[in-house]
Amino acid sequence: MADVTGPIQTLPGAGHAVPPGTMCDDHPDRPAVARIQGETDSFGAELIDCCAECRDALRTSIRAPQDGWCDWCKTVAEDVRDHRDFEEGSSGPVYSVCAGCRVREQQRLEREDIYYD
Repeated sequence: MADVTGPIQTLPGAGHAVPPGTMCDDHPDRPAVARIQGETDSFGAELIDCCAECRDALRTSIRAPQDGWCDWCKTVAEDVRDHRDFEEGSSGPVYSVCAGCRVREQQRLEREDIYYD
């Protein structure tokens, strides 16, 4: 872990500017070409400095669908991703949310948008 932030609006996997002269966290002999946001909560985030090899491996793992526990429906589900409840603010807690819950949230928001138009 190269750095930590204070409260932040982006989610894990977001890219950030790499300061000049920064070296890879896992390979100290290689220059960092990417700074990727890691573990994130309402207090801030860890930033990971990566060489090209580490960046590619990390991006591949981030993009792969993950099965796991959904914090919203309280079940083991497919395609669980990091997500924020917009009603808790843009720097609020980060939840692991399944595809089904994300779709239901989007549909609810669309209905609310139509209702309040």
